[in-house]
Amino acid sequence: MKKEFLSIKKDVETVITIEKAKFICSAKRVSGEDDAKSFVSNIKKKYPDATHNCYAYIADSDGIYARFSDDGEPSGTAGMPMLDCLKNNGVFCTAVVVTRYFGGIKLGTGGLVRAYTDSVLSALNEAGLCKNVLSAVLKVTVNYNVYSLVLKMLESVMHVKINTEFLADGVKLTFAVPVDFVENVSDKIRDYSAGKSTVLQINTEYVGY
Repeated sequence: MKKEFLSIKKDVETVITIEKAKFICSAKRVSGEDDAKSFVSNIKKKYPDATHNCYAYIADSDGIYARFSDDGEPSGTAGMPMLDCLKNNGVFCTAVVVTRYFGGIKLGTGGLVRAYTDSVLSALNEAGLCKNVLSAVLKVTVNYNVYSLVLKMLESVMHVKINTEFLADGVKLTFAVPVDFVENVSDKIRDYSAGKSTVLQINTEYVGY
């Protein structure tokens, strides 16, 4: 598995107008090819009267499930430039659909490539990109006298979430840290607690930072 990859921060829809033609780019973070296909299908249902609904997606973190469609536009003028835009920006787990309403003026092959590329770029800029880091979800219970030390240490590490549960005999912490930090964090917690606290790894997942 990759240790990290980029994806969009949020789902967006942007609109640009070129030579009276409207290009609507819908972008969504997806969790697999089925999710990407469902998204494309939903956008086509949302804009059934559009001249074209072209799409591209890289549905996984390794770039294995990468697909595109020109949806009736001249070959190579829509789907492939859209996919290239995702690849050139290093974006994974993301699907984009560009919905075109013809404005009465032909753009030519070069104009179409630029229009579809610019449409995807507008969506990526609006959505923003985030780094997804392979992280371990850890759980540990520490005594109250070392809780502040542990919390301060965790806050110095790149992490996303700390869920805290205060118990009669200590504080239960559930948190995520990048896999590269697991050994260091675990060692420090054991040192703080004089070996009385055991860090358990309960899951591994990608977390956005």
